[in-house]
Amino acid sequence: MMWEYMRNYITRNYMQKYIMTDDTDVVHGVTVHRIKAVRDFGDVTKGEIGGFVENDKNLDHAGIAWVYGDAAVFGNARVSGQARVSEYARVFGNARVFGNARVADDGGVSGDARVAGDARVYGNARVSGGAVFFGDARVYG
Repeated sequence: MMWEYMRNYITRNYMQKYIMTDDTDVVHGVTVHRIKAVRDFGDVTKGEIGGFVENDKNLDHAGIAWVYGDAAVFGNARVSGQARVSEYARVFGNARVFGNARVADDGGVSGDARVAGDARVYGNARVSGGAVFFGDARVYG
């Protein structure tokens, strides 16, 4: 129990890769905050402005995952690993986007859906419910 507390404290206070700014938006009735990188990682440089998250549990501080543009991640959704959410994409509910997955354009991932590996969701495509996409899967249109 003490170790979990220490790990969370260290991650929150010393290993953060982004902060939530005062720039907010309302998406599906939820207030989300624009993020800003506080260190270099992956293709993101310190000071770079990203997309939106509701809280710091939506985007993992470990790994090189990032939310770009006007994309938003909220609810209990989580983006981690090397995943990227960009443009106007939405990830919400209990959805998980991880591995090297990409969600872009106006794509959406929601419910208990999982998008992983090298999977891509883009265009106006939606992945929801308990759907699982992984490997080289492509969902678009």
